Amino acid sequence: MSIRNGDSHAKHPHARYHDGVALREELAPDLAPVLGDRVQLQQVMLNLMMNAIEAMSTAPGNGRQLAIRTRNQKLDVCVAVEDSGPGFDSQSTDRVFETFYTTKPYGMKLGLSISRTNIDAHKGRRWAARNEHRARDTKFTLLVYNESRA
Repeated sequence: MSIRNGDSHAKHPHARYHDGVALREELAPDLAPVLGDRVQLQQVMLNLMMNAIEAMSTAPGNGRQLAIRTRNQKLDVCVAVEDSGPGFDSQSTDRVFETFYTTKPYGMKLGLSISRTNIDAHKGRRWAARNEHRARDTKFTLLVYNESRA
């Protein structure tokens, strides 16, 4: 079966495939609304997803898994981007959102620091970690919309 041809949906029926990357969405059906700049938040998601895809560039075609998860928390909404790349080392998890820091040999080294700026501007939190599969997780939260905070 070829992932590139989209024929492997039998293996992962809830995933979509593009250029050898399986995208799995696990989105909360009752996600609370957040207040934010749509363009800035789209930029955050684009940066996190592109960073994840680039991190998986050396993985075999059928091993490239990208998951986007959302969930409600008490006062905020959590968004997680998980990939099956090589994972972060302990030093990297503390530094990935720093300007000009990268674990890759190429790139502008600005994408995740721009994400940090946008998330911080929305009073959110962000962090990176290795998940239980020894892969990469980047997460951020945004405050739930509340008229008294608007």
